[in-house]
Amino acid sequence: MTWYRRWAGDPELVTLALVLSLAGIAMIFSAGAVNVPNPVTEGAWIRQAAWLAISLAVFTLVTKIRTGWIEGLAVPAFIVAVLLLRLSLAVGTGAGTAAGMEGWIDVGPVRFQPSELAKVAAILGIARLLATREAPPTYLRELVAPSVLIAVPLLLVVLQPDLGTALAFVGLLFAALYWAGTPLHLLFLLASPGLALILSFNTWVWSAYFVGLALVLVIYRRSLFVAESLSVALANLGAGAIANPLWNSLADYQKNRLLVFLDPALDPRGAGWNLIQSKVAIGSGGLLGKGFTQGTQKRLDFLPEQHTDFIFSVVGEELGFVGALGFILLFALLLRRLVYLAEATPRGFSGLVLFGIFGTWLVHIFINVGMTVGLVPITGIPLPFVSYGGTFLLACWAMTALAVRVAREA
Repeated sequence: MTWYRRWAGDPELVTLALVLSLAGIAMIFSAGAVNVPNPVTEGAWIRQAAWLAISLAVFTLVTKIRTGWIEGLAVPAFIVAVLLLRLSLAVGTGAGTAAGMEGWIDVGPVRFQPSELAKVAAILGIARLLATREAPPTYLRELVAPSVLIAVPLLLVVLQPDLGTALAFVGLLFAALYWAGTPLHLLFLLASPGLALILSFNTWVWSAYFVGLALVLVIYRRSLFVAESLSVALANLGAGAIANPLWNSLADYQKNRLLVFLDPALDPRGAGWNLIQSKVAIGSGGLLGKGFTQGTQKRLDFLPEQHTDFIFSVVGEELGFVGALGFILLFALLLRRLVYLAEATPRGFSGLVLFGIFGTWLVHIFINVGMTVGLVPITGIPLPFVSYGGTFLLACWAMTALAVRVAREA
C-alpha cells in the first residue's frame, strides 16, 4: 500500500508501534472488565483510543518537519520542558493511582504530564549538545555538561516524586553517551557513585567493589586527570558514607518497598501485596492463559494498577506465556529497528536522537516487565504504547515520529 508507506515513512517501525498501541487498548479494555465496577478503569480504553487518534495526528505533523528545524528547536523545547516541570511542582496534582504526586498540570479540560514531554525534549537537547562536538569524549570532564543537562529535568521529576520516570532519563543519558563514542570505562566511572550507593548494603561487597574501582582508576590513569580520579574516589566514598543516613531518612513505606523486593512475605498485605498479586496473576496464566477478559486476579480486583503499571500482569494472566512472549518479541523487534536505523545514519544529531529513544524505551520495558515478575523493585513506570496514559502515549508517538523523520532525511 503506497499511501501507507508514504505516510509511515518507516513501515516496519510504525507498524510495530501501531500493533502495540492497538494491543494496549485491547488490554486496557480487558483491565476494565471486573466483577465490581471501578471508576478508575471504566471507559479507560475509550480515552486511550482518543489519545491514540491525537497521537497519530501529531505523528503525521512531526514527520513533516525537517531535521534541521527539529535540531534548531531542541534548545527552546528543552527550556520549555524544564519550566513546565518546575511549574508542576507549584501547581501540579496527582492522578489515579498516583494521587500523591505533583506530576500533572490541568489546563481547562486537558490534563497532561510534563515529565513525559520532558523526555522528548531531553532526547533532542542532549543530541544537540553531543552533536556539536567534533570528537568522541575521551576525558571524564567532558561528560559533565551532558550529565548536568539531564540532571536538571531528572531532579525535578524526582521531586514530584516519580522515581520510575527519573530512571528513564538515566537510560537516555547513558545511551546517548555510548552512541557518541564514550569509552566504556568512562561510562563505568560516571555510574560508579550510584553503584557504590547500591552495593553499600554490605561492607564486604562494597569493599570488594571499591578495590575493583581502584584498579580501573589505575589501569586507565593515562586518560584521567588526577583531579578526575580523586573526584571519582571521593564520590564513591561519599556514596558509601551517606547510604546508612539516607536509608534512615526514608519513610517506612519506602523502606518496605525495597525490603519486599527481596522477600514479599515480609509485608504480604501491605508493601508486598502488589508484587505477590502480580506474580500470582502471571503464574496462573500458564502456557496459553485464562482467556481475554477472563483473568480472575484482575476480575476480583486483587491486581493493583492493572491498566497502568501492571498491564503486563494482565497480559500474562489472560494470554499466558505465549502471549507475554509475543509482547516481548514485538518490543524486541521495535528496539532492533531503532538500532538498525541508528547504525544506518551518520553519528551526528540524527543517530543520537535514534539511540536516545532506544535507551528511553529500553529502560521502560525492562523495568516495567521486570517489576511484574520480581526482577527489579517496584517503581511506577509504564509500558511503552501499552499502558494507559494519554501523555505517555503521545510522547511515545512523538518519539516514533522523530525517529522516522531523522532516519528518512539522514
